[in-house]
Amino acid sequence: MSNTYQIYLISDSTGETLDRVFLAIKAQFKNIEYDIKSYFFTRTENQVVKILEEAKKNKNSIILYTIVDSGLAKFLANKSNEKKIPCFGVLGNLILSFSKLLNQQASHVPSGQHALNEEYYERIEAIQFTMNHDDGNMVNELNKSDLILLGVSRTSKTPTSIYLANKGFKTSNIPLVNEKSIPESLKKNPRMACVIGLTAEAERLVDIRKNRMMTLRERENTSYTDIQKIKKEVEEAKKTFAKYKWPTIDVSRKSVEEVAASIIKIHEIYKNND
Repeated sequence: MSNTYQIYLISDSTGETLDRVFLAIKAQFKNIEYDIKSYFFTRTENQVVKILEEAKKNKNSIILYTIVDSGLAKFLANKSNEKKIPCFGVLGNLILSFSKLLNQQASHVPSGQHALNEEYYERIEAIQFTMNHDDGNMVNELNKSDLILLGVSRTSKTPTSIYLANKGFKTSNIPLVNEKSIPESLKKNPRMACVIGLTAEAERLVDIRKNRMMTLRERENTSYTDIQKIKKEVEEAKKTFAKYKWPTIDVSRKSVEEVAASIIKIHEIYKNND
């Protein structure tokens, strides 16, 4: 355990930003062992002192922090330096640079990104809408969608929809069994919203569907995992997407985040051409 790094994530808010930053950092370094200790809503010097006392006991301690109170951030940096603990502020220099560029003082209010403003409530509305319009439900309201995702089974429609909803997009998703499974309203008006087809390699779908069936302890539906039938499903789906001129994304080797980023880019183009 002597080579295990002790990562201390210190935030004056929920720690969401730190989690994402460290996720990006650790992805760049494959052969390290680490333990994470998270300290959220850290807003007093006394809290900082206690955390540093704990960090000093461990070898290979590293501190990452997001603290918008400049006084408290400086206190943490100075005390960490005294104890010779590597300490890195994630937002400090960036906020200072933006302050100079915009010629405006930062508010330095913790949890500022979680304000209960209009944008927040629009995001909550998008999440509720997306949950109600999952898996082909409430297709009579498709015209209210920002995004409509179509795809054969296990092409990550639901998780992608939920991720997009958290970005503020009202997203409907529809399972594509064949062209008859597409709602008539969408056939008549293929551009009622930004429609995107999700597809995947047949071999990849076989693996995913087999795992799904094992999870459900289901063994009877062999056609669901038959490679030849899946290949036909995928080809028919591609023909349908081409017929209605809907852009397509292959999700085989992409994470939900990567798929969502591509969808958002397509939505931008759609809005500009609308």
